[in-house]
Amino acid sequence: MADTMKAAVIYDAGGPEVLKLENRPVPNPAAGELLIKVMAFGLNRSELFTRQGHSPKSAVGFPRILGIEAVGVVASSSGEFLEGDIVATAMGGMGRAFDGSYAEYTCVPASQVQKLQTHLPWETLGAIPEMLQTAWGSLFTALRLEKSDALLIRGGTTSVGLAAAAIAKNFGATVAATTRKPEREKLLRDNGADHVFVDTGDIALQVREIFPNGVDKILELVGTTTLLDSLQCARRNGAVCMTGMVGNQWTLKDFSPMGAIPTSVNLTSYSGGAEDFNQTPLQDLVSQIEAGTLKPQIGKVFALDEIVEAHACMEANQANGKIVILP
Repeated sequence: MADTMKAAVIYDAGGPEVLKLENRPVPNPAAGELLIKVMAFGLNRSELFTRQGHSPKSAVGFPRILGIEAVGVVASSSGEFLEGDIVATAMGGMGRAFDGSYAEYTCVPASQVQKLQTHLPWETLGAIPEMLQTAWGSLFTALRLEKSDALLIRGGTTSVGLAAAAIAKNFGATVAATTRKPEREKLLRDNGADHVFVDTGDIALQVREIFPNGVDKILELVGTTTLLDSLQCARRNGAVCMTGMVGNQWTLKDFSPMGAIPTSVNLTSYSGGAEDFNQTPLQDLVSQIEAGTLKPQIGKVFALDEIVEAHACMEANQANGKIVILP
């Protein structure tokens, strides 16, 4: 193993160009940690927000190697893991409280690592840890999805939205999803959507033409810009889960809960920490991908040397799926 590694380091907030490629020492794992040789990682919007300077300074200090997820092989063994094991990791302060995956190696607590048995290519594995744990956790931990439910995914063409649609459809639910671009309807239907709504920002009337009493569960991935309208799409005793923020608006101005939340509709959220990642049945989901019953939408694949270009692609929403980096 080399003594140094290539890493993308951020010193100050700004545009994609603030990500600087450097040679760094390969980290040494402390007790209870694993050293992982990073074979692939997906890009996440939380990393975009951190790069732009929106993360609290108490949570993320610069300089930092970003990256909240990774897949790779164990380079230094600990406990139940052996050198060469294929593993996935996500969250738990990765890329925020400590250096993350934008590098050839990363050190993480062994408690936030899952071992996988798989023959999937790295670009597929790299797309899934955070995407699938967010989709699965939102559906089953936060929304408590039932087979009889009608589910609406607001922000359906996001990578999490596409994954959630496929998982919910495989589970047996009726799936509706939104897009702002009518030409993406086929993409949504190919990933499990039974109904597609073109999102104008105000779709409650459209939804109730198909579901007169409203839908049972709503996964909100756009954020506060559409949340109030999503609440109006829910049936009595239904639920809305706030998970995503792709609308880039963080708060609701003059939020009046009594006026905004319909009677008996439940509003919850999902952020997904390390404990949630470990509760995600990742091996089962990987097996579904290998069997062809779950098809993660991979947008574009870049090398670590192209991290600036990859971030620019994410910021411009040009990937049409999960962006994956292969160090």
